[in-house]
Amino acid sequence: MSKYLEDLNEVQQKAVLQKEGPMIIIAGAGSGKTRVLTYRIAYLMEQGIDPFNILALTFTNKAAREMKNRIASVVGESESKNLWMGTFHSIFAKILRFEATKLGFPTNFTIYDAQDSLRSIASVIKEMHLDKDLYKPKIIASRISKFKNNLITVRAYFNNPELVESDMMAKRPKMGEIYHHYVERCFKSGAMDFDDLLLRTNELLTRFPKVLAKYQDRFRYILVDEYQDTNHSQYLIVRALADRFQNICVVGDDSQSIYAFRGANIHNILNFQKDYSDVKTFKLEQNYRSTKNIVRAANSVIEKNKIKLDKELWTANDFGEKVVVMQLLSDAEEGRFIANSIFENKHQKQLKNTDIAVLYRTNAQSRAVEDALRKKNIKYRIYGGTSFYQRKEIKDVIAYLRLLINSNDEEALKRVLNYPTRGIGQTTLDRLIVKANELKEPIFTIIEQIDKIDIQLNLGTKRKLADFAMLIKSFKVFMQTHNAFEVAKEVVHKSNIVKELEKDATPEDISRVENVQELLNGIQDFILVQEESEDGDTSLTEFLENVALATDFDIDKRETDVVTLMTVHMAKGLEFPYVYIAGLEEGLFPSAMNMNTREDLEEERRLFYVALTRAEKQAYLLHTQMRFRWGKLIDGEPSRFLMELDEKYLDIKNPLKIESKGNLFVDAAIFDTPPKQKIRYKKPARRPSESFKPPKNLKKVSEATAKHNNLFDTALTVGNIVSHSRFGKGEVLNLEGTGSNIKASIKFKTGIKQLLLKFAKLKVLG
Repeated sequence: MSKYLEDLNEVQQKAVLQKEGPMIIIAGAGSGKTRVLTYRIAYLMEQGIDPFNILALTFTNKAAREMKNRIASVVGESESKNLWMGTFHSIFAKILRFEATKLGFPTNFTIYDAQDSLRSIASVIKEMHLDKDLYKPKIIASRISKFKNNLITVRAYFNNPELVESDMMAKRPKMGEIYHHYVERCFKSGAMDFDDLLLRTNELLTRFPKVLAKYQDRFRYILVDEYQDTNHSQYLIVRALADRFQNICVVGDDSQSIYAFRGANIHNILNFQKDYSDVKTFKLEQNYRSTKNIVRAANSVIEKNKIKLDKELWTANDFGEKVVVMQLLSDAEEGRFIANSIFENKHQKQLKNTDIAVLYRTNAQSRAVEDALRKKNIKYRIYGGTSFYQRKEIKDVIAYLRLLINSNDEEALKRVLNYPTRGIGQTTLDRLIVKANELKEPIFTIIEQIDKIDIQLNLGTKRKLADFAMLIKSFKVFMQTHNAFEVAKEVVHKSNIVKELEKDATPEDISRVENVQELLNGIQDFILVQEESEDGDTSLTEFLENVALATDFDIDKRETDVVTLMTVHMAKGLEFPYVYIAGLEEGLFPSAMNMNTREDLEEERRLFYVALTRAEKQAYLLHTQMRFRWGKLIDGEPSRFLMELDEKYLDIKNPLKIESKGNLFVDAAIFDTPPKQKIRYKKPARRPSESFKPPKNLKKVSEATAKHNNLFDTALTVGNIVSHSRFGKGEVLNLEGTGSNIKASIKFKTGIKQLLLKFAKLKVLG
């Protein structure tokens, strides 16, 4: 037996040594699937299989590089270079380079990226003189992408009455023509977009049997990683290439299928055993990553899914700490808890920042976490996204707010003068700058006096500039009598920023709207914090100063010891000793957009499973009683996934109980024509897969929130030990004032704080 095989357990060895025929490796989280896949390729090569005859398909270049390096360490770098290994798109692009002329393309065809495609589609819409509000380029591009990934060509589109009618109903009757012109334009330009690399490969293998036979003979052994993430087009290519020899090995985990929004089809892996009658199945069920408590807790949730393959993840690791389920008052308190807990864990357990990850469902949730980490001086990095205050939409809103404080802020003015679009172009701005320099006046002053100043602008442009000046002045007047949150909310809506972001309704635009909403939440939280302090300042100026200090907290990109912040989707395939999962509330996780069908809900449950199984030693599951939405506190309901966890593996802190209020009765006599009997209204019964089984020791909302009542009407005295959500434990040194204006001087570890009791959320400890 080869030495490297000694690293494998019994099932892993069997999977590696299975040389011929179709096989599926169902690989649970942390079960060593990459090792099995790479060792199997190395074993095939040791058995005399020419690496030129092996095709290995992955979903990321990183995975392909990692596998190639591992294989090289076993069989040598020279031979490993001969493998056909890479992403679906890179491998198929390589094939198309060889065969492009058969499809009428040059061998040196251009590959359009997403921006190239979008610009081309926008040009088609413009040249067809179509309404951009009805035919939004992003929406059209997304729809064309879906067509291609489902093998719906232009001809297939026009032959499908349902698709045509669907676009007619959506007031896009020219959809087919746009698709036709776009495809024609790409062909004339000798270009393929990203989706064409799959579509054209399917076309090549379908229209040219000799080409199919050639590559079937070339790729006698095919291996596919992350098979649960394949779409329909990828599935058909793999089926076609493997049809002759059927030496196909797919590796994946249906419980980690979380990319349906990208077109991934979970049925590809669920039906693999039906596609090949003599398939061999290997289940990698031993988890090497996580503790028993984490693995068993994750199992207790994912077993609620109906659509799944039969497997049971287990581990020989220690039981470890129980999974912490933590209820917090608000999203701001959630962020502070995460920062404090990370700070304590680092010092008590000698952890590095790289040992820790904070995961969330949406990018907007990073704001509260970032704010809290900065205050603790904990270095972090956003992966797969941009730090909250650096996101374009946030900088746009902040620029408006800066302009209200200082009209002479030239950079802020340039940023928002024509955003949202109001017909003030670069030429106009250039002339304003020249005139401002000539008169030695700020640009805004020139705009304010645009009707009195000699400048080469037409009346229409002058009117637009005057309207902009009036808008800013109206915000300034509003600012005199309103706090920072109310001003920001007024700016966001009256400037039409949200309306602009909502235009296309793509996932990216929805995320941007959520970010603006989260900025308002942050301002409201800032105000609440300021109100707690006697010398607190709730002004817009003070908030902007806080933001400036936040953006100054810049981490050197070369810094490697950082806490990882990312969405759960980004975290797939990664692992961390300590993981915090934030925002486990109904409507957030699971997402409100994915709760209408069983399929959507089960994907959300798989997403939660992926999040929990990223943790090696300790997982924290966090939910809040209240969460800000557009600056208003909304009651939170714990995620159903928390209720589905087996209590044996949990350490529940400050729990919250969901209790039915019982049946509601309405007296029929209140209606004009009373029926003969009373009408009973029941709360809608949940489907079995959605049922709640709350842990027995959870409390009512009223009980859980009682401790946060204001203390100005309680017997708080000097010497009392109290607890504050941000400052921790402290001793009351002095009390002054009466009634609702009592002020307390409290000594915390961070120093003495002056707090107004009507705002401070204190808990008396003794």
